[in-house]
Amino acid sequence: MIYKNSTVQFDVNSEIKRSISARIQFSTQDIGTAKLTFKLIKDDIPLPISRATHGKLFMRFADGSQIYVNTEIEDALEGVIFYVLTSEQIKRYGIVEAELYVNYDNGQKLSVHKFSFEIDRALVDQDIVPVAEYYIEDFETLKAAIKDMAADAETILAELQEKFEDLDNIETKTGAQEKADAAEAGAKAYTDEHAAKIDNPHKVTKAQVGLSDVDNVKQAAKADFDSHVGNKTNPHAVTKAQVGLSNVENVRQASKTEFDTHNSDTTRHITADERTKWNAGQLYKLTDDNGGRTQIPDGTDLLTLPSGLYYAVSNKIINSPDPNAVEWFHYDVSTNNTRKTIIVTATANPKRWFGTIHTDGSFKGWQRFITDADAVVTWQSPTLLNGWKQYGTQKVQFSKNALGEVELIGSITGGTIGFDVPAFTLPVGYRPLQMTHFIGVASSLGTGSTPQYHRTQIATDGTVYIQSCSNTVNPNEFITFGFKFKAA
Repeated sequence: MIYKNSTVQFDVNSEIKRSISARIQFSTQDIGTAKLTFKLIKDDIPLPISRATHGKLFMRFADGSQIYVNTEIEDALEGVIFYVLTSEQIKRYGIVEAELYVNYDNGQKLSVHKFSFEIDRALVDQDIVPVAEYYIEDFETLKAAIKDMAADAETILAELQEKFEDLDNIETKTGAQEKADAAEAGAKAYTDEHAAKIDNPHKVTKAQVGLSDVDNVKQAAKADFDSHVGNKTNPHAVTKAQVGLSNVENVRQASKTEFDTHNSDTTRHITADERTKWNAGQLYKLTDDNGGRTQIPDGTDLLTLPSGLYYAVSNKIINSPDPNAVEWFHYDVSTNNTRKTIIVTATANPKRWFGTIHTDGSFKGWQRFITDADAVVTWQSPTLLNGWKQYGTQKVQFSKNALGEVELIGSITGGTIGFDVPAFTLPVGYRPLQMTHFIGVASSLGTGSTPQYHRTQIATDGTVYIQSCSNTVNPNEFITFGFKFKAA
């Protein structure tokens, strides 16, 4: 839309304000384009305009007509409202006196400022006579306007009577009286006819009188309504119990506007999907906000944590299953408050542990899970000493399983047998808790078919000695190993 726009800024305060000339001039030909825009400021910031705020504009035109209308919101946050003069209003040329108001649903009202502007009479409109028109906001104003119209009619009749009384000077009193009576009757008939019209001759709309939201329903007569409202004796003798309000306190009820505002508040009210999500949600946080595990602060006792998923460096917390490990461990804690038990599963790939706190509060220690991966071992071959060599494809090898058991297999040949002559040495981690002896199969070459054996010692420093052999003919033809022991 194209408008001949004019913007006036008003500061809403209690300082002395004189009616100002807004330096605005419209033409009687600015039909549908004469737009008054107001920017409201309070305390140096824009005055917000909400649904509970109504800008009202009163205008008194040069022909004596006056209107009281609602403005429209252009920018609620910046406090900008506007009003576009109608095609009938723009025809009332001359100086227009106006005043802007702000009304609130809670009953508060503000007078913003008085101002004036001009409607210039276009040349093409020189022969148009403006007709006074009144816009009424409510019933009481309508009643007052009708009374004013009746008073005006009486004034006109009085003036006519005075004029006709002057006719006594130029004609007979009887003739003048007859003319005066006829004029009075004609004026009264016109006034009565106009007052009796109920077809809205001026085409006043509900929106123009501020009743756009009022339903077209039959109302009680004003007198009947006032009489009934004024009857404070409860003529029907209705009790609170009869209307089902025996437990209702006599307190102020919310207005329709307040109810609608509350009903449309999506922050206070939740949807069915939100309620279902909340009902199925966690009673307390088990993870971080992103669903991940929570890092345990250094020095935390693992056995004091509530149910949840955690992680930490093993040697920086208390009661970790492997307190010497400097790797990251993952912990799953499950707490049963009814039986006062805590079940903790700890993981440091590929190792896993399980621990329980009993109902008596005692910790039962960590138990290691053995997995398929733990069953896979790595075989190593030792460095042979003092003339010993591997025997064919049956090489001497050693390994350690997940239970910490060292297994020694294979055969050697050709070396020196003796109590202080080592055949090879096992590395750290593969040595026994204490000195250990084993009896193994030896070669029977040179002794017929009689089985032969050897005696082997493994010291705590990992030294392996072939101390003796029952085959005195060929004692070092071959020596076999096939035994296990618990590593230190």
